[in-house]
Amino acid sequence: MLDVVKPEILVVDDDPEVCETLVDLLESSGFRAQAVPDGLAMAARLDQRAFSLVIIDLRLKKEDGIELARQLRTHSRIPIIILTGQGTAADRVLGLETAVDDFVAKPFDNRELIARIRALLRRSAGTGMPRSLRADRLSHERYLFGDWTLNITARELLRSDGSPCDLTHGEFALLEVFVLHANRVIDREQLLLKTRSAQSDAVSRTIDVLVSRLRRKIEDDPDNPRFICTERGAGYRFAANVVRC
Repeated sequence: MLDVVKPEILVVDDDPEVCETLVDLLESSGFRAQAVPDGLAMAARLDQRAFSLVIIDLRLKKEDGIELARQLRTHSRIPIIILTGQGTAADRVLGLETAVDDFVAKPFDNRELIARIRALLRRSAGTGMPRSLRADRLSHERYLFGDWTLNITARELLRSDGSPCDLTHGEFALLEVFVLHANRVIDREQLLLKTRSAQSDAVSRTIDVLVSRLRRKIEDDPDNPRFICTERGAGYRFAANVVRC
């Protein structure tokens, strides 16, 4: 019988008690976990082995968790959760600009944190695997719009030349909703529910930030979008001819 490979999570926090608590919680919830105190140790550990998710404290003594997330995102699509004792809307918006996938306020509820981790891991399933290890691509759920192909099964967006467009988990979730509900007006509250339902303290501004970032990646002219249209006072509409292939 084959052993089940447990997802491994890296915790970045300079409070030893928080690290011990998180590692114990994660391991008792079916994960493997390690903890490091700073960005330097985080980078070294990530070079040594593949982790499934990283949890970073927002206010480290000598570093900014958002800055660490920004640095990590420049070369990795690994899911990132920020732990914050403040939990303000400004922090969340700033985090979204740097591709943080979720925020959890301290003190956190253990069950909520584990639920958010599992939700992120489900959404990221397959993105870090070699193509040879993924399921048969012929069975994948794909949608064409404009010069783009959205592969929902593999969770990737491809240009017409086959090159990938890197999306964060939030951006991908938003695009998936748009594509599956093309040419319908969707208000911000519905988009929040569909894309970040685990984040109970999310705000409407969160969606506006995600839309802005997604436009910069898929629109030829983000200031005059072809696909993601703003319906004033109502929300957004994905104005595209979407074809399943």
